[in-house]
Amino acid sequence: MAISEAEIAQVRSATDIVALITEYVALKKSGRRWQGLCPFHAEKSPSFSVNAEEGRYYCFGCRVSGDQITFVREMQHLDFVEAVRVLADRAGIQLHEDDASAPARKERQEFLAAMDQAVSWYHERLLHGPDARPARDYLRSRGISGDVARQFHLGWAPDEWDALSTSLSLSQKVLEGTGLGFVNKRGRRQDALRARLIFPIFDSAGKAIAVGGRVLPGASEDPDGYRQAKYKNSPETPIYSKRRTLYGLNWAKDDIIKSGEIIVCEGYTDVIACFQAGLARAVATCGTALGEEHFRTMRNFAQRIVLAYDADAAGQSAAASVYQWERQHEVDVFVAKLPKGSDPAELAQRDPSALVEAIAAAVPFLQFRLDRVLDAANLATAEGRARNAEVAIRVLAEHPSDLVRDQYLLKVADALRLDLATLRPRVTELVRNPQASRETLEVRPAQARVSGPLPRPGLEALRLSIHFPHDVQDRFIEEYFVNDVQREIFHGLSTGQSVSEVVDHLRRHGEEDAADVLSELAVDELDREYTLDDVSAVVAQLLRASVAAELREIERELRRGDIAPDVAMATITDVKERLALLDSPQAPTAEADLRAWLITRSAPNA
Repeated sequence: MAISEAEIAQVRSATDIVALITEYVALKKSGRRWQGLCPFHAEKSPSFSVNAEEGRYYCFGCRVSGDQITFVREMQHLDFVEAVRVLADRAGIQLHEDDASAPARKERQEFLAAMDQAVSWYHERLLHGPDARPARDYLRSRGISGDVARQFHLGWAPDEWDALSTSLSLSQKVLEGTGLGFVNKRGRRQDALRARLIFPIFDSAGKAIAVGGRVLPGASEDPDGYRQAKYKNSPETPIYSKRRTLYGLNWAKDDIIKSGEIIVCEGYTDVIACFQAGLARAVATCGTALGEEHFRTMRNFAQRIVLAYDADAAGQSAAASVYQWERQHEVDVFVAKLPKGSDPAELAQRDPSALVEAIAAAVPFLQFRLDRVLDAANLATAEGRARNAEVAIRVLAEHPSDLVRDQYLLKVADALRLDLATLRPRVTELVRNPQASRETLEVRPAQARVSGPLPRPGLEALRLSIHFPHDVQDRFIEEYFVNDVQREIFHGLSTGQSVSEVVDHLRRHGEEDAADVLSELAVDELDREYTLDDVSAVVAQLLRASVAAELREIERELRRGDIAPDVAMATITDVKERLALLDSPQAPTAEADLRAWLITRSAPNA
């Protein structure tokens, strides 16, 4: 990481979480906490709680939680380091790069600055360059006005060898590091794109990271007579990864979050057309197929994903992968039924309302694939219906859910006028025999959450440890907690770290349940003031539970022959006598004795 742990802690400490969150949602003081409507899900009654002292928030409705850094990451959709930098700038803190990362960081900033300059240069050339008139005419013919060109920062790469690199004085290192150009065999700097419309590509934070170029119609050959590709995109660079980037996400994310839907197109002009049709939640892949990293990005913004491809492209999507991504990332993939031979750009120009209707009427991915099979079915003969049934059940067998398969099998049987009892065994056979199916799917199970209620004494002890750490110092030990989740939380708190640091540590080590419980406890309002007697009562409850668990272990040791009967009985009798004293004036002595006994029992050589 380029930022030290000390500076991260400094940023957290310098950021008033209440002031930060009130930039996005109204908060009202309620006891020791601040409450308001959750910014992460729609609700009418406030369930969002903020602990100003610990710098934590928690929603009792959708169960999101975090600290200042987490909040900025979620609201602005940034990675961890970017969020820290945003808060550092906000607090006026100067961050220092470590020796190992400083050169890479400086180089990245240099590349980003050059790409930003290039995008502005291309854009100005499109708007004002005499040589860009054919490009402007083409855009107008596609319904793209000057205002739209400005909105998406469209540009024009002139038909010159080195116009960009010379105008901006870009070095070989920058040209190659950004993908904007290269040094040719003659040792001269040369632009990567010539005589092309430029579509700048931005990351989700709005930083220019790459460009895509499209030749104008009728200009399919370059001056040397070689046939050019219709589209040419920046290569992979230190600032640009195709498999992680979605064109248009920087403009679309607000509407995506508001609508809960993301529309995925194939091309840049499709995205622009969707925006012009009022669908300002469209994105596109950048010269690569929709993949795992794209879904990993999209799941952070919306659950409903609509593929707005032409019919053939949508039907050819890798079914096994789509189903896996649906289950793995908990998203729903739909397909918009566009007229045959139409893409969003063509449909939007011809009939914008038809595009809006197609998106609204999108169907689940499996239904789309089955409908294509059934629409092509020959229902006139028994042989035709049987052939289409074979294709349909192969499509069905690719889906991992037997319940979903069976629902759609009813539709297939009705459409093809075939007996359901005949079709069902065929699907089962294909599912069981991977060699008989076209594709197989490995589904990752959903992560299990905490099951059942946690012991109340342990929860009370953790609340006290969080909210009154000095008042209960040394009153609790790990051995008092019989629940593994609660013990893990107490262990983290006992290290002296802040709640946020403990939550981060738990999540890094896969202790998601413990991190979730701690996040909730940190903002949980205490319903009364605690006295020393109340603390002693909590200790007594913890002791009774932990001692009882240890006595059961002694009984098991006795049955296994690991402990002598007389030693076991003497120990049990002595411990029970001390337990009885917890409600007497001798309680402090009994507590100390039982505490020492539990520590001894937990020692490795006990």
